[in-house]
Amino acid sequence: MTHLEKSSAEVCSLKWRSPLVMSVATLFIGAAATPAAGERESGIRIEVLSSPADLISGDDALVRIQVPDDGHLDRISVAINGRPVSNAFHSDQGARTLTGLVTGLRLGENSLEVSANGSGDGASAKLTLTSYPPKGPMFTGPHLEPYICMTDMFLMPDRSNLGPSLDADCSAATRVQYVYQSSTDHKYHPMPDLTKLPADVAIITTITGASVPYVVRFEAGTIDRGVYNIAILHDPTSDPNPSPISPPKGWNKRILWVNGFGCPGGWYYQGTATGSLDGLLTPTRANTIEADFNVMNDAWLSRGYAIATNTLNNPSISCNPFLAGEATEMTKEHFIKEFGLPFFTVSTGGSGGAYTSLQVADAFPGLFDGVFINAVFPEAAAIAMSGLDGHLLTHYFTVTDPSGFTDAEKVAVTGYQGVQAWIDAANQSGRSDPVPGRVDIAGYVSGVWDAISSDVYPLNPPEPVPVALRYSPTTNPGGARPTTFDVARNVYGTDPGTGFALRTFDNTGVQYGLNALNSGVISITQFLDLNQNIGGYDHDDNYVASRSVADLGAMSRAYQSGLLLGTNGGLAQIPVFDFGYYNDARGYHYQWFHFAVRARLIEANGNADNHVMWRGNPDATATAQAQSVFEQWVTAAMSDTRGGTMREKTIRSKPPLAKDGCYSLTTPKQVIFEPQTWSSQPNSTCNTMYPSYSAPRISAGGPLAGNIFKCQLKPIGPADYPVSFTVQEMMRLKSIFPNGVCDWSKSGVEQRGVRTWASVGPSPRHLIFDINDQDDFPR
Repeated sequence: MTHLEKSSAEVCSLKWRSPLVMSVATLFIGAAATPAAGERESGIRIEVLSSPADLISGDDALVRIQVPDDGHLDRISVAINGRPVSNAFHSDQGARTLTGLVTGLRLGENSLEVSANGSGDGASAKLTLTSYPPKGPMFTGPHLEPYICMTDMFLMPDRSNLGPSLDADCSAATRVQYVYQSSTDHKYHPMPDLTKLPADVAIITTITGASVPYVVRFEAGTIDRGVYNIAILHDPTSDPNPSPISPPKGWNKRILWVNGFGCPGGWYYQGTATGSLDGLLTPTRANTIEADFNVMNDAWLSRGYAIATNTLNNPSISCNPFLAGEATEMTKEHFIKEFGLPFFTVSTGGSGGAYTSLQVADAFPGLFDGVFINAVFPEAAAIAMSGLDGHLLTHYFTVTDPSGFTDAEKVAVTGYQGVQAWIDAANQSGRSDPVPGRVDIAGYVSGVWDAISSDVYPLNPPEPVPVALRYSPTTNPGGARPTTFDVARNVYGTDPGTGFALRTFDNTGVQYGLNALNSGVISITQFLDLNQNIGGYDHDDNYVASRSVADLGAMSRAYQSGLLLGTNGGLAQIPVFDFGYYNDARGYHYQWFHFAVRARLIEANGNADNHVMWRGNPDATATAQAQSVFEQWVTAAMSDTRGGTMREKTIRSKPPLAKDGCYSLTTPKQVIFEPQTWSSQPNSTCNTMYPSYSAPRISAGGPLAGNIFKCQLKPIGPADYPVSFTVQEMMRLKSIFPNGVCDWSKSGVEQRGVRTWASVGPSPRHLIFDINDQDDFPR
């Protein structure tokens, strides 16, 4: 097994616990001190609690020192780079440990030394702490350019702006404001005086039993070039200033991470959407996606949760889950250094926020201890790849052979419920189309810059990236290309001739319409004509006669980095709760994507016992019930002190209602409990109400998991088809596929699991690629 192929089991077996739960340092791997060569085992142990020891941002780190039973806590000496810092440490009640915030780190490597009895000849331990700039990057490669600063548009609770950017990396000064919820109108209001509570402040009881005024501390600043924001209960009139030693009384030691929604339009700008949407001060707004994914979320704050995010976690702003992982790591590190260790951290999001939650949880174990998601996709690539297949079919059916197929036959080939569902899905190929303003057949409009509308982002300009900086194949070929490939080009790699990101779409050997042929819906002639003339794309998504061929290196790195969800990493260990959203008729949020996540979990781990699915469209009551069940599940799993892996704890800790079901159509708040299966047949109560349909690659014989970029090929054999080909038809089929057709029984070319905590530079940890030295990595 090479270092690039190591299983994530080595990661997941190292778990960090904070009092009852795993501890940050070992969870993140490599944070605990071990004796240097020639040193004796001293029994002293050093842990970095705020991050991995080799992935620290800024000049400080929260550190815990464990002293052996025969040691004296008051005789421990601590130094960073030879400078004494013992005074920063405090003894932890009831434990033989010291915890302190070590400050004054320099960028690069720092030596933390701990010795007993204040002398250099007693028990000792050393640990190297590696620090990176708070602006990043740590492990995601060079900053994406261009990049539009927007701190002067990020709204604080009092409707003032965060402030102007202070440098080219869009940094801004950190700001803190307080709001309170009124007991009379149940809305948030700016707190006018921090020395006394407003007369109408609501009093709430958190889930841990603390009775506190409903006062929220809202903090915003910049980390990793994104705008982070944190909301947490804190009473400035009576609580001490927050610190890891004295966290706010009202905080229940739990963090909710919000990952937003969307993806089209998530290119090249800092963003203002998280924490600053219309209605920030109105927690009771109903039926608005903004309210669901805003840090000022009453449903969670009122129960004591801290809520945190970074604009780079919102795929509508930055459609790059690898970068979202870095922004999460750095922002969570900041949170821990400011407020202390959480009992657990869970993530939520819908649509693009759902796959961001899944991908960050999987690729970066330890950041999230559970995910609570709806409108699920496994990743943006699944949407784009299916869209590219669908768009080839729209071109074939409307341009190449406009009269060769009936609507029913087209639907059978595409796999969707109907023509509209197919067209909506095909239009999602705009995520990979860099050509601005392309107007194409079947209602397709390139979904890039134009996707940013004032209806969704009332505080953003319609087009944050100036026209002069955007890509145009004729007038600005060096401009910013708004595609899921190009915004993650540090992982995919770039074509040295064009500078464009390498691509993973491949339809070599794909037999479009195979299931429709085998079921007798289309004829052999239709099948042969379709596959002979379907074609592919060039780097600008223009149609070409030849089929598309993916870059092998780009595919390998997409798998390893988690740009394609592997589910063999952190996601295998934690509760995953898919609480709904159904629409197979149109809109591209289709059920097969939900089941693709489950299929991948089964494929990677043998079963999907840590995955629960409630299908359909819940009302507020049902959503609250799902939230409650999920919270019980995560709490039980993280409280389990028995032996075993985290996956074993997660599975055995499921509460009674953590099981599959669907929402009643007549009473949406009611859940009908039964195993969920992918089917369009009325073979169960849930499938009768919520039938699930397919997609072009699945209808070509591909797996439901949708996790193969490029298939392995096999020779064509007549026995593989239930229909009978004539000799001439079989010769034609072999001429269409001279190298063979897809063998879906095998794994894909370059397919592999996620390499957790991967890097493309500058961090050397788990380096899978270095964008600055592409020649070292054959494609």
